[in-house]
Amino acid sequence: MNKPTLVAELIAEFLGTFVLILFGIGVVAMVVLFPSNTPAELIHGGYTNITLGWGLAVTMGIYIAGKISGGHLNPAVTLALAATGGSG
Repeated sequence: MNKPTLVAELIAEFLGTFVLILFGIGVVAMVVLFPSNTPAELIHGGYTNITLGWGLAVTMGIYIAGKISGGHLNPAVTLALAATGGSG
């Protein structure tokens, strides 16, 4: 199997990080914009929504970038491995 090019790895990392941040910040915005009446409520707009949202965001980001770049979701790691010829 051919090794992905540096450009392909960078694009995959960008898209994976984009999805991670988009979903993560989106779920936090949802909780902040639509608060519940009960503080620390677990069902509607509580910490459970934030943790599940960030967990799914990381999962989706890794699914996007995983096959091409190893799914680091950290551009510094991708660039360092690409510069040294290492693999993730």
